[in-house]
Amino acid sequence: MMPAARPSRLRAFRRCLLLCCLLALTLAALPAGAATPARQTLETSISRILNCIKNPDYVNPATRGPLRQQIEDEVLHVFDFGEFSSRTVGPRWRAFTPEQQRRFSDAFADLLINTYLNKIDGYNGEQVLYTGETVSPDGKRVEIQTSITMKDGKKVPVAYRMLPKRNSWFVYDVLIENLSLVKNYRTQFQDILNSASPDQLIEKIRAKTREVGQSGS
Repeated sequence: MMPAARPSRLRAFRRCLLLCCLLALTLAALPAGAATPARQTLETSISRILNCIKNPDYVNPATRGPLRQQIEDEVLHVFDFGEFSSRTVGPRWRAFTPEQQRRFSDAFADLLINTYLNKIDGYNGEQVLYTGETVSPDGKRVEIQTSITMKDGKKVPVAYRMLPKRNSWFVYDVLIENLSLVKNYRTQFQDILNSASPDQLIEKIRAKTREVGQSGS
């Protein structure tokens, strides 16, 4: 089993995943303006995800499969799980063999995607405001900033960090109230790697993915 996260950290992480889904459901409606290529890439994938979720067939479990596959394809299209994985594991990533890195990235992607898809139905009409973009001096990193207004009126800052690869832009981290998804998982994975091998970590991630799939939460 994955090590138990601290209650406050676990709550924050669950909220992070839920808010990522809320963002995916609402960002597509924002005006394009003079959007950077990074934001345009993000919005294109989000728009496709939104179209799948709004499809009446998505509500019916018997016809949801193909639409969920389309959503998964879009998540894989806009997230760089190789970069996500290396940053999550940290310096110990270099100790993984290329084969272990590949299997870890695949397992980690499966975990995040399954968790993401199981949170999609959490949207309750929250409002999202696009607030800006920060570009690194060399132009190789972009942070897209938004603010989500919750039902109780609380405003929650959400930021996507993106980098350019293969003539496109990819998400490599998400921050909710300055809580980094990468750093949250890094803490858990470092705890495991203190007493387990990379192969054992990969199997724990796969087990967690199976647990998520069975619980549907």
